[in-house]
Amino acid sequence: MTDRPVVTRFAPSPTGFLHIGSARTALFNWLFARHSGGKFLLRIEDTDRARSTPEATEAIFAGLKWLGLDWDGDAISQFDGAGRHAEVAHQMLENGKAFRCFSTQAEIESFRETARAEGKSTLYRSPWRDVPETDHPDAPFAIRVKAPREGKTVIQDHVQGDVTIRNDQLDDMIVLRSDGTPVYMLAVVVDDHDMGVTHIVRGDDHLNNAARQMLVYNAMGWDVPIWAHIPLIHGEDGKKLSKRHGSLGVEEWAAEGYPASGMRNYLARLGWGHGDDEFFTTEQAIDWFDLSGIKKSPARFDTKKLANLSGQHIACATDTEVLSGIQEYLTLSGQKSLTDSQVADMSRAMYCLKDRAKTYPELIEKAHFILTQRPLHRDEKTELLLDSVHIGMLRELTPQLQTGSWDRETLERNVQSLAEAHETKLGKLAGPIRAALAGRSVSPSIFDMMLVLGREETVQRLKDATA
Repeated sequence: MTDRPVVTRFAPSPTGFLHIGSARTALFNWLFARHSGGKFLLRIEDTDRARSTPEATEAIFAGLKWLGLDWDGDAISQFDGAGRHAEVAHQMLENGKAFRCFSTQAEIESFRETARAEGKSTLYRSPWRDVPETDHPDAPFAIRVKAPREGKTVIQDHVQGDVTIRNDQLDDMIVLRSDGTPVYMLAVVVDDHDMGVTHIVRGDDHLNNAARQMLVYNAMGWDVPIWAHIPLIHGEDGKKLSKRHGSLGVEEWAAEGYPASGMRNYLARLGWGHGDDEFFTTEQAIDWFDLSGIKKSPARFDTKKLANLSGQHIACATDTEVLSGIQEYLTLSGQKSLTDSQVADMSRAMYCLKDRAKTYPELIEKAHFILTQRPLHRDEKTELLLDSVHIGMLRELTPQLQTGSWDRETLERNVQSLAEAHETKLGKLAGPIRAALAGRSVSPSIFDMMLVLGREETVQRLKDATA
């Protein structure tokens, strides 16, 4: 098994959005496959026809694409493999590893009700396990795999360590229902085997499933993959992540303007680590990722840490990457895309926009001064800064800006001189200037805005504010 090229898989059920926990599972599988030079496969587990929808499948595709997790080959539908799954069930039957069970659902439920009333185990032992075929009735039957009755099953897990389960706690699991449809537990094993999956990295809520799935592997004489069951993600209160903790779907975070690179970085840190490194690129994560770095204890989702990392990724990205991310955010959130002229204006201003913006909406808010046109609509807070005293000071500043050099040093000197002449601080004067140039309290420094806007536009905005 270990000599084979690594093949991982992500196998979501298309019953809703791409959960943030599922996205983390997909990321771990993707990172391990890319780190090992192997393959990362995608399987849609759509056997629950009542709950599976095409829209949910598309949401999974969209979420993975936004995260930048490319899969190898085409996505596989589990439902399409039902014939193959049934074929394996009959192979186990022919090999004596499974048996026909004629117990009805009513008989099984009656047994369990009695067991519960008597305080006994509800584990159902089919009376048909050892009945000769010559004594079988002409009636519908399910196929059950023969579980070992003695000894122990050991799940050798790369995260949880060795997990031992007594075989007398395992039932003769149904693999094919009486209507001929395969059960999920069989379908998963057959698909993983046929896809050549070598490592199964999934949530530890599937840990108990591993022992039952090993029944099929062993019955068919197939290699058991390497297990790695990762702890679930909890909220900041230590409880299982749920809607009460905020956004759960990947698309929600995308529509809120978090960069995909920041989300990848943060999700990688949820339950996995490389020394004390917090901020790292995707290339570094691929280079470093290994199953040994996955922690046993549940990770806690911290929105502040996500925002902090996202801000670092925006600051370190190229201007082209940031602009591309902004356009994608605007599309996902149902807003108008930037025009070519707005893109050009933001490109000129990007040097003073990227720092300290944790999300794309924050960056767009900071860029309002360059995206808006005269006459500016000032918000109530900045309008109050333009009182009669400060309007008079801006009127004095305007002619000074109409002459002289248009560089940062000269602009700072002119504003500083005006502040000193009126026995005030530059910071006190910056507010009214910001109100005149941006109409908002959130913006780059007044000198960066002047340099980006240029002399003519700066002077005109000051005149508008003091008219």
